[in-house]
Amino acid sequence: MSKCLLCIISVLLTLTLLAACTVEETAPEVEPAEEIEPPEEVADEQIGEIPDGIVPEPADIEERFVPEEIFQGASFNRPLLVTNAGDGSGRLFVVEQAGLIHVMSGPESAEKELFLDIRNLVDDSGNEMGLLGLAFHPRYAENGLFFVNYTDSQGTVIASFEATGNEADQNSREEILSFNQPYRNHNGGHLEFGPDGYLYIATGDGGSGGDPQGHAQNRQTYHGNILRIDIDARGPLGNYIIPPDNPFAGNDDGYLEEIYAYGLRNPWRFSFDPETGDLWAGDVGQSDVEEINIIEKGKNYGWNIMEGTQCFNPPADCDPTGLEMPVYEYLHPLGRSITGGYVYRGARQPLLDGAYVYGDFVTGLIWALWYADGEVKANYTLVDTDLNISSFGVDEDDELYLTAFDGKVYRLAYTGPAN
Repeated sequence: MSKCLLCIISVLLTLTLLAACTVEETAPEVEPAEEIEPPEEVADEQIGEIPDGIVPEPADIEERFVPEEIFQGASFNRPLLVTNAGDGSGRLFVVEQAGLIHVMSGPESAEKELFLDIRNLVDDSGNEMGLLGLAFHPRYAENGLFFVNYTDSQGTVIASFEATGNEADQNSREEILSFNQPYRNHNGGHLEFGPDGYLYIATGDGGSGGDPQGHAQNRQTYHGNILRIDIDARGPLGNYIIPPDNPFAGNDDGYLEEIYAYGLRNPWRFSFDPETGDLWAGDVGQSDVEEINIIEKGKNYGWNIMEGTQCFNPPADCDPTGLEMPVYEYLHPLGRSITGGYVYRGARQPLLDGAYVYGDFVTGLIWALWYADGEVKANYTLVDTDLNISSFGVDEDDELYLTAFDGKVYRLAYTGPAN
């Protein structure tokens, strides 16, 4: 081969290597989005997204979160819920067990305004009694209607109020439904509008221990159920009617037509996945098991025949035929009182997308559960807090918050992947 030809080949090889190095070194510069720094207040949030249906790696998510206080130090007395009105205002509403509701202009606000005071109606003398639930009408921006669930000296009351601006009309109260409580615990208390526009109400088994009156398996009682009513019409029952597709609508067996699902012990917080419409509920256990259920119309969730997937009454050789098992459960002492949460559909924490985030009131643990195709894909511990987690809630953007009995409201902040 001639020296001239060798020179040409050598030059071409050199140019090729230089071009490759130049491309590799300058590639990041053609993606300006990578150079944009996140705002200071969210700089510690996670970056990157997980494709739909993919569970994050454990190292990226296990114990990689911390509770971050919002409302700039504003404190509340036994807060039981934080929620939004769905009216585009961005406001957040905090429920206090004694019978107060405060309104905040947003998570960065430090000033709380009194929205409603019904302490004169509420009996919170028991640890599980008080103002337990709040739900805003889907057309709240038009009609100003919202609904509360509280206990008085007789039992449970579901009532509506009207509001204008940041103040509810104390005199606008209208009772929707009420029923007696035989004991002072297991009142359920959550209520929420479903994607169908109907109002769903969680009721406990009536209390004591072990459901001594057999309420949860008795479809002739309000206790131990998820109820479902239409509050946009009036009928013979009063200020609501029975949705025609309720599972026991028009039955001849004396079953309460309000019942949507039954066999629950003390459902403490339920929520609808805004993407799928699935109804998730945490059901507090008796002595061994805390459980998570996806609630479906007409199904029996087993209490007090079973506690989770374990026999309870009888303690062995029970018959699970016709009973719906939980999608997930955990045993004591890992936790002792589940606080049901939400399927995360916000934008701040993309690693949590599609995960059901929930916690435990006693141990302060917060987990994320991925469930698809009828099976659990993963359940990760997000953070081990020292908080008594009383409730989770979301804002209008489906961002997740939690309330705790230290009087604070929090959201989860991401600390970054493990090194």
